[in-house]
Amino acid sequence: MKEVIVKDERLQQAAMEGMDAFVKVFVDAIREAIGGELTAETMGELNSDQITLLAWDMLHEEVMDGGFVQLIHNGLGEFIFKNPFAKAVKLWGMRDLSKLIYEGHTLWLKHREEIEKDCSEEEFMALFERFPEFDDLDDQFVESEEEWMDDIAHYIDDNLEKFATIK
Repeated sequence: MKEVIVKDERLQQAAMEGMDAFVKVFVDAIREAIGGELTAETMGELNSDQITLLAWDMLHEEVMDGGFVQLIHNGLGEFIFKNPFAKAVKLWGMRDLSKLIYEGHTLWLKHREEIEKDCSEEEFMALFERFPEFDDLDDQFVESEEEWMDDIAHYIDDNLEKFATIK
């Protein structure tokens, strides 16, 4: 296992900045420990909570930027939907997020081949019109994002040893 180190000074500063900054300190430290990229090899160097946090970060970035269609088009559907991410966040106490991921999984299975195809920018933008069933998931994610980020920050704070060594 890779040792993930978070400097106490940086952690204290981030805690004062808010939950997003607090979570980002851990995401950044985990990414730094694995050389910046999550691969099959580097996943083996992390524990399940660290991988779940990185999955949350990827999900969060993609969905807040362009929704589930963008997440799937950018090739992250398999990582989010085929790994035990939904089960992991449920174990973290986040049942609503878990349910949303399971709903997304069903749509991903139904539409993945078409959404994952290479396409022009114009064709990509048309995907949002062609797959409106993702709109409700996108809306729910955006509406719940702040609450979920708070839940994740609290889970990390209650389980620091699962995420990093504080020095």
